[in-house]
Amino acid sequence: MRILSMLGLTLTGALLMTGTSHAKTPEPGDQAPQSFKKQITRTVSADYLLYLPKEYSKDKTARWPLILFLHGAGERGSDVQKVKAHGPPKLVAQGKEFPFIIVSPQVPEGEWWNPETLNALLDEVMKAYRVDPDRVYLTGLSMGGFGTWNLAAESPGRFAAIAPICGGGEPRRARRIRDIPTWVFHGAKDEVVPLQASQEMVDALKKAGGDVKFTVYPEAGHDSWTETYNNPELYEWFLRHRRKTEEKK
Repeated sequence: MRILSMLGLTLTGALLMTGTSHAKTPEPGDQAPQSFKKQITRTVSADYLLYLPKEYSKDKTARWPLILFLHGAGERGSDVQKVKAHGPPKLVAQGKEFPFIIVSPQVPEGEWWNPETLNALLDEVMKAYRVDPDRVYLTGLSMGGFGTWNLAAESPGRFAAIAPICGGGEPRRARRIRDIPTWVFHGAKDEVVPLQASQEMVDALKKAGGDVKFTVYPEAGHDSWTETYNNPELYEWFLRHRRKTEEKK
């Protein structure tokens, strides 16, 4: 039986900031070192769709690979069902079964993908479910493609492989993800996010010595994700990769 859940997440974290340890008040017209300390509490939250594989409940010891899917700008809002418009959530809703746990969060209207929120969400899911930490994969389309590049650069030790679709990133940060196998997809006739956005990241990764594949659909416009997510080779490619820890490098 397919399991599809809709859950909410609220986490709280603290940030401690300290400065220098001097407290002498400066004389007028002079300057002196001071100190500052303040505890800051930040709450992050996300609604998301959760898919558990059909066989999840049969073997209580098995750990499962996980796909984190990031939607595009059109699926932002407060109705998490909108996330089913494209990608793995759409395929699950149509009855397709996957050998992955699939986490599909939603960004509120007017906001962007936040790495802090996504990392907190992954931490929560990995505590609650039997996830293989060495087989966590990341993919997204359009705005989610940008989010994929950014999250991977922020947390390069977290993912076994990534697949950004019609997105873009910061080439100067490519060195941070050179050890993550990457498969990039884009439509040659994309007028929303130009092909060059992906090309620059692919070129930067190659220059950094990264393991990168690049698929360009010659006749596709912005929708380069439907063909990509319908392709079984993507999921087979994910499963061929495990996270490279420091000990394994």
